Order: sequence, then C-alpha cells, then structure tokens
Amino acid sequence: MSNPVFENSPYFGKKRGAVPQTPNGYPGHPGYAPGATGTTYPPMVNGQQVADLEHAYAQPPAGPAQIGRMTYDDVIVKTGGLLAIVVAAGALNWFVLGANMGITIAAAIVGLVLGLVNSFKREPSPALIMAYAAAEGLFLGGISAVFESSYSGIVLQAVLATGATFVATLLLFKSGAVRVTPKLMRFVLIALVGYALFSLVNLGIMFFGSSDAAWGLRSMEIMGIPLGIPIGIFAVGLAAFCLILDFDAIKRGVERGVPAKFAWSAAFGLVVTLVWLYLEFLRLLAIFRE
Repeated sequence: MSNPVFENSPYFGKKRGAVPQTPNGYPGHPGYAPGATGTTYPPMVNGQQVADLEHAYAQPPAGPAQIGRMTYDDVIVKTGGLLAIVVAAGALNWFVLGANMGITIAAAIVGLVLGLVNSFKREPSPALIMAYAAAEGLFLGGISAVFESSYSGIVLQAVLATGATFVATLLLFKSGAVRVTPKLMRFVLIALVGYALFSLVNLGIMFFGSSDAAWGLRSMEIMGIPLGIPIGIFAVGLAAFCLILDFDAIKRGVERGVPAKFAWSAAFGLVVTLVWLYLEFLRLLAIFRE
C-alpha cells in the first residue's frame, strides 16, 4: 500500500483480521460475535413470531446504505465536498487575501501536520479532515497565485492535467487494464521512498545552495534538457499509480462492507493524492515554460 491513509486503516488494507468475518468469509454484521455458533429464536406466542418472519421476508433486501456500510456514493459525495473546500479556501487566499505569503506558509505547515494526524488516526475525524482541506486550499491558493503571476495560464493547465489524469486512471482501473498486484505495490513503495529522499535533498539545496538554481537539482541540464523534466514526468506517473492503488483500496473497503464513516478516510486519501498530483503538474509545467 502506498497511501498511509489507507495503509494504516484496519479496513482498507490487505489483511482481513481487523474486520470480524463470518465462517463463510463475509463481513460480520453489527453485534456479530466471531466464533458464536447456533441461532436462538425468541419463543413463539400465538403465531406472532411466524407473522413477524413472514413480514420480514416480504421486505426488499437492505442495501449497504441501510445497514450503515460504506458505498461508492458516500466516497464520491465526501470527496466532492472536500475538493469544494479546497477550491473555496484557495480562492479566498488568492482573490480576497491577495495571496498572503505568511498565510500560505502557515497553511502549508498546518496542512502537513493535519495530514500526518489524519493519516495515522484509526478512526476518521470529519472535522480534522475538513480542516486539512481548508489548510491545503489556503496553501494552494497562495502558491498558485505566485506561479500564475510568472507563467500566465499555468494554473488552468495544471488543473486540467490533474483532472484528465484522474479520469484516465479511473477508467484504466475500472476496465481492468491496470491491475494492482504485489509486484506493482512493491515498485510504488520503493519509488515513493526514493522520490521522497530526492525531494528532501533537493529542498535543502534550494534553500542553502546556489541562488542560481531556482529548482535545485531539477535545474541541472543533461544534453540541454533540465533534469526537472524527466523527474517531473516520473513524479506525475508515480502519483497516477498511487491513485490506482487508492481506487483499489476503496474497492476492497466497499466489498468488505466497512462502516460508512470510513468514507471520510477514503475521500481524504484521494484528496491527498490529488493535491500532490496538482503540485507536480504545476512545477513540471513551470520548468517547461522556462
């Protein structure tokens, strides 16, 4: 698993032990006690029990929403709501606050802290997740305004590229053209660790290295091509693979019948990956412009 939001959840991961299972492998219903055998019925009084059973059998089967289980609709609605918060907060910082850099930097730090807190929480907290979306929106609004002032139209290009990548990965996953295998998960995990280490080193060079290298190691040229271009393309592809792993985790969660509240965790995980993907497109396009 690549996204810690899903990896640290007892419901979305590969291991089934955290969720009660019936002897036949189905998710246990509320109040189900693993290992209990036999069924006890209340005593019948004047045929009332039979009438109650006949009435129950005549009702339409309850769907996941009726029994408090997570559905795809839950994830879609909550993801849309979080993205709306991101956009609203971004617009606030960009157009109302004038892309205040103090607020932008503070929002980046708060977003990082809330992202870590939400990633490692066992139970989702809607308030903290929405607070993360607001903080990320303020940060993205400020940083997007800076990029837009230097490269006109770049924000719209990054938004369109992010949306197109999301749709493409979702279609590939739904069609079965890309399957999540243990080999793919190992590759993504190793690539994520390597890219994270490179990003930390590059960040240090940008702050403490030569002022001529605006992008750090990414500004280096090989055969006239900035190193940031192949690295940016690799990062975009890595984020796209992470989206596919996120879709697979959500699919397993729905199939296992996890509680409905974990739709917040699923939506949060998707937003984290989409924010990362947008930032990678923004930087890649800026390097192309230069």
